[in-house]
Amino acid sequence: MPQQRVPYDEFSMFHENAEEFGLPYDGPPTVRRASVEVEPGRRMSALVWGDGDPELVLLHGGAQNAHTWDTVAMALGRPLVALDLPGHGHSDGGRKGSVDVAENAKDVAVAIRALAPNAQAVVGMSLGGMTTIALADHAPELVRKVVLVDVTPGVNEKKSSTIAEFINGPESFDSFDDLLARTIQYNPTRTESSLRRGILHNAEQREDGSWVWRYQRFRAFEPTARGEGTEGTGHPNFGYLWDAVSRIEVPVLLARGMREQSVVDDDDEVELLRRLPDAQVEHFEEAGHSLQGDTPVELAQSIEKFVFG
Repeated sequence: MPQQRVPYDEFSMFHENAEEFGLPYDGPPTVRRASVEVEPGRRMSALVWGDGDPELVLLHGGAQNAHTWDTVAMALGRPLVALDLPGHGHSDGGRKGSVDVAENAKDVAVAIRALAPNAQAVVGMSLGGMTTIALADHAPELVRKVVLVDVTPGVNEKKSSTIAEFINGPESFDSFDDLLARTIQYNPTRTESSLRRGILHNAEQREDGSWVWRYQRFRAFEPTARGEGTEGTGHPNFGYLWDAVSRIEVPVLLARGMREQSVVDDDDEVELLRRLPDAQVEHFEEAGHSLQGDTPVELAQSIEKFVFG
């Protein structure tokens, strides 16, 4: 029996974000979809929030997309840009796959120069945080402050095993309900309504009614990782980026989730502070790995205080 088409308008659900997290809402925020050609024939997509000169750049995690920041962006109320990383969301594939952060940083730099050259900080969650570290090394003039959301170069296959298990699941799903059920199973800290929104933003319905994650479009063509190697099943080895952390010369904040889903442990925090003694660390007791989903208002407040005082 053919599956019913599920309607989707990416700008139609902001009232749900506001209602769920108690944000004031007097109508849809000003946000538009933009794209930047990063190489001939290859583009990165972005959500541009507000009308003013963007003050922040937000980089999502692996297998996510720019809409993961919607509630944070609404809570901040500042002009900003949330990018779809290469191989994610509405962006084209990356130079060398979607998880090569050194190559992705080159694309991100092009996009920031075009959309947010004066941004006061780059906020990166998980893969986006690793990309932020690589970006600070590649184009330090674009990175005035760094916010790492639940990630350090100490992330490895073991720490992220549950996340990898979810991402490496079925390539497609017969129905939206099947996709939602699996997503709920792997995201116990999130509400069903937020996960439903997340799926609509991060998956697409095929002509036959089945569903596929947007990032799955490129996974069949993924190289294993960059030259520094992979671990076990192909998890990128980000340990080489610790040296890049040591070279960061701007203020750094680590926002760390304290529930078991976090991929940051005490040793990672100690190592970050050993390399950057002036870095700030803030613990979010009610958040797992995706702080922007679990505690978006609190995360926005921390970003506001750290970046703008």
